[in-house]
Order: sequence, then structure tokens, then C-alpha cells
Amino acid sequence: MSTQPRLPLLAPGHMGVDYETRVDFERLREYRVSRAKAALEASDCGAFLLFDFYNIRYTTQTWIGGALGDKMVRYCLLTRDRDPILWDFGSAVRHHKLYAPWLPEENWRPGFLGFRGAVAPEAGLMRDAVAEIKSLLVEAGVADAPVGIDIVEPTFLFEMQRQGLTVADAQQSMLDARVIKSVDEIMLLNQAAAMVDGVYQDIVEALKPGVRENEIVALANKRLYELGSDQVEAINAISGERCNPHPHNFTDRIIRPGDQAFFDVIHSYNGYRTCYYRTFNVGSATPIQRDAYKQAREWMDTAIAAIRPGVGSDEVASVLPKATDFGFENELAAFGLQFAHGLGLGLHERPIISRLNSFADPVELRPGMVFAMETYFPANDGISAARIEEEVVLTESGPEILTKFPAQELFVANEY
Repeated sequence: MSTQPRLPLLAPGHMGVDYETRVDFERLREYRVSRAKAALEASDCGAFLLFDFYNIRYTTQTWIGGALGDKMVRYCLLTRDRDPILWDFGSAVRHHKLYAPWLPEENWRPGFLGFRGAVAPEAGLMRDAVAEIKSLLVEAGVADAPVGIDIVEPTFLFEMQRQGLTVADAQQSMLDARVIKSVDEIMLLNQAAAMVDGVYQDIVEALKPGVRENEIVALANKRLYELGSDQVEAINAISGERCNPHPHNFTDRIIRPGDQAFFDVIHSYNGYRTCYYRTFNVGSATPIQRDAYKQAREWMDTAIAAIRPGVGSDEVASVLPKATDFGFENELAAFGLQFAHGLGLGLHERPIISRLNSFADPVELRPGMVFAMETYFPANDGISAARIEEEVVLTESGPEILTKFPAQELFVANEY
């Protein structure tokens, strides 16, 4: 038996170095495409045709963010015994050929389907794209098998059917493939969380009467990009009377003395995301506000204590508070306030653990799953509320927490 101590979960820094083990991107690429191909092999499909940006990144190891993130112009074909083929936007194809040598040059192809209908189907772009895809399926000998699709424009789906292709669901298979994170994925998730640890230090130093919610959002965006974020998806900033009910956004509200305020920092580092709430009081806190925080923390600790390898998601959901325990009429109305969601390339991956879905469709929790557990409790003053979120890695020995900024007790920023 080895006497080597088990390594802790690492967040070693952004650079690759020669003097210690860090993220191995070649290993990461091989792991992801092998998981995707295993999911295809286990399905009844002959191929997967992927439009979901996160599935495309998972299989081709490419990324274009910003304005193209929701335009449905990039797509990837995955077959069992061949490398993925990616149709990408404009000059990105030439860039891949120069800087992404893990796929053959001919597998990087230009493609354009019309910016979600801005170019009408009558122009023939979708017709030609489906014909090209069908010819590749014929070449691979799988044209008669279903083609799995994750997300799709209706007009593209209709064109596939018109050309004789049978369509199936690939999103379930791809989410199953992505659910168990490799050592490299966990390291990237941990690094992303470490960046938010630092941003919260900046936030508590700035959190004084007179600062506005949008200024905190601007500060967080600036610091995250300075720290190496590749996408700041959203910063929620909620303060004062806006805490209850939770609006899930930010405004230009001026923060005032004694406000309870909570924030959610959602960004990614090398594609791997955070969802990381913290609650603070500004200058001072009332007993009612402290009680609200204490209840949210108690629910969090109870949920984390229930997380173990082999446990069903229904068992964890059973210890979460009922919707009626915090003022909602049913679980659908309260959804998103007391639940857990998987984290990875996507913000909401598997497992989803809540009283809304987990009793009807429980899943087994397994080592390698990474998810964010969220709790919320509205204070009895009618306006304040506490919101906590911890990111959890499930290991063979139990849960480990990635989110390190202090949250066991209510943090009063710039206390008077």
C-alpha cells in the first residue's frame, strides 16, 4: 500500500509550469471526447449532432463566446469511430486549423444556418447543411440509425425529417456523459471558485452605505476578468427590501446602513463555472436578520451532511425544507431557492436535487459529481433575507467544499 498522502483539491494557478502537476489539457480533451463517445455507444443513435455550446466544447475542445453564444450557428457531428467534425463561424475555422491540432484539418468546416431565422430557410442554408450531414452519415454507415440532437431550431429539425433522417434526443446522453468530472475538471472548477473567493473580499471592502448594486456588479466583473475569467455570465446583487422576495437580478439601488445584501457570482475559468452566493450585512445587523441567516445556514449544513457516495438524490431532497416552511404555496413556486444543481461547462448540469423533482426521479450520487447547494430564508422583518450557496465536490470519502469565503456566520461588512 502506498504511503503517499492523498493530494488535496488543487487550485494551483493559471500558468502551466515545469515544477509541479497542474491541469493537463491534453488529458482533459481525451477524457471529455471519450466520455461523449461512450455515451453515443450506449445509445441507440448512429451519431450525435450537437448544437449546445457546452456539448460542442466538450467534444471538440473549442469555444466562441459572446455574441455567438445563442445564435445556433455552430454544430458538431460525433460518430462512433471517427473524430468529431465541427462546422464553425467564419474565420474561426482557419484559426482551428492553425491552433487546434487535435482534429484533422478537414474536420474544421465553415457553416452558417441563418442566425436563428434572420436568414429565412428559403435561402437553402439549412437544406444544404442537412444534405452535407446526411452524406457523412451515409459514409459512416449510420444514415438509417437515429441521429441524436441536443437542441435544435424547428426549421432545421423539419429539414432533417424532410431528407429522411430520424431524430432522437442526445441531450440526456450528453448530460450523463458530463456528470462525472475528471481531476482536471475539478481543478478548473476549484480555480474558478478561488477567483470568486478573492472577489468577495473586494466586495466586503466596498460594501458601504452609498454604493449601488450596479457598482458592486461592475467591481466584480472587473476583478474577475483581471483574475483570468473567460466569461462573466451574471452577477446578482440584491439588497435591502429587494431581498424578499428574491428577484434574481441587480438594479441601481443605493445600499443603506443595516441592509442585508446577497450576491451570486457566476463566471467561468477555462469554461468551468461557479454559482456562488454569499450574504452580508452592511455596518450592522438586527437579531431578526441574524436569525434568518442562522436558519439558512442550518439548512445548508443539514443538506451537506446528507451527501455521501451511493446516497440517492431523493434522500438529500428529503432533508431540504418544504416550500411552506419559508412562505411558498408549493415546490414549483419555491423552486431555485432550496436545491442543488450540477456545475461544469454548463451552469445547470446534473444532478438537480430538489423536492420538486428528486422524489419522482432519484439519481445515485457518485464520486466525481460537482454541484452547488443553495438555501434561502426570508427574515421576519418582511424585507430582509439570507442566501447561501456552497459548491460541493463528492469524493470517495464524502463532500468537500470548494467555496471558501467565510459563511458559517453572518458576515457584517465594515461594521460600525
